[in-house]
Amino acid sequence: MLYESYQLQDDLVAPFRLMAQNLRVATGFACWGLGDGLRRQFAAALEMVSRFELSHTRPDFAIESVESGGRRVPVSLEVALDLPFGKLLRFAKKSDTAQPRVLVVAPLSGHFSTLLRGTVETLLRDHEVYVTDWANARDVPLEAGSFGIDDYVDYLIRFLEEIGPGAHLLAVCQPCVQALVAVAVMSEDRNPATPRTMTLMAGPIDPRESPTEVNEFAVKKSLAWFERYVITRVPQRYAGGGRRVYPGFLQLVAFMSMNMDRHRKAHQKLYRHLAAGETEEAARIKDFYDEYFAVLDLTEEFYLETIDRIFQKAELATGDYRYRGRPVDPGAIRHTALLTVEGGRDDICALGQTAAAHDLCRSLRPHLKRHHLQANVGHYGVFNGKRWEREIYPVVRNLILAME
Repeated sequence: MLYESYQLQDDLVAPFRLMAQNLRVATGFACWGLGDGLRRQFAAALEMVSRFELSHTRPDFAIESVESGGRRVPVSLEVALDLPFGKLLRFAKKSDTAQPRVLVVAPLSGHFSTLLRGTVETLLRDHEVYVTDWANARDVPLEAGSFGIDDYVDYLIRFLEEIGPGAHLLAVCQPCVQALVAVAVMSEDRNPATPRTMTLMAGPIDPRESPTEVNEFAVKKSLAWFERYVITRVPQRYAGGGRRVYPGFLQLVAFMSMNMDRHRKAHQKLYRHLAAGETEEAARIKDFYDEYFAVLDLTEEFYLETIDRIFQKAELATGDYRYRGRPVDPGAIRHTALLTVEGGRDDICALGQTAAAHDLCRSLRPHLKRHHLQANVGHYGVFNGKRWEREIYPVVRNLILAME
């Protein structure tokens, strides 16, 4: 009944959002008796009400052009491969010379791949960029079957094969584990599409290292508890009706609860900007929360396997990870250069958790291993923002160029 309760609440609030939106538009004409300041305050309050909702569809990447090769070039979005639980997207742009191909592996953790818009836009300066675009589980019919961790690895291998030999892999956050597994399997199989480099950014390769609040929550509850209290069925009104999922709205609540005071202050600041007519400042906050409040559902099997195998048992770090029944040995990786990136103030994936990949990839020669610690950023600063663009990205770019 969890999903139905959420849906009922959203249905009840929807008329008030619509009323606030329509009235806000009308205030420009109907409130002539109010002073400009008071009218803006009233309109700002109405806009805050109209924004009280979550989106369950992927926002646009809205990357229309980038600076590349010393000039501004147009960018178009193409679907390179369309599979039931995810698409391989390609950002096509004209370039005078061939550029390294990079697959950006987006997390499947309650938000859409557009969370990495800044990551993609920066990479596009010097690379041909692809990104994994995971589907909202509530929109995937039951006939499509299940989707667990091994299926995620299958998709990564299939995507790399579609891109072709000589590509590079960059994984952000939670899928660093699956990315490392995929490269290990491909290396052992001598798959021609095995990537030349693998960049792992703020991911839980070994969540036992400096455990954060996120890690501790995942291990202090039993798997049966998660199955009972956070797994629910999708309402029949959606294409995936009847599918058991971990709802994106629950993940959003969990993330927000970690920094609730910060989010409250951000919305207070948004109201003040709107009331003062400071549209540019308000737009920056609205853009962030438009993305942050766009959520997707995870399949039951993917979520529970992530809790069980990645966080509670730390199978990859302990050497117990099995893919389709076969042992996974990161020691099989011999030619894919490794870069790990961590943020010194990361409260989601703490120091040491990603760097653990270096010990696992024991067969890599020293010149094929590199670690970058960005001491002054939190989790999102690792792959977004000024520090990413100015200090972290050059390290990523140089590794890729070195292996070209």
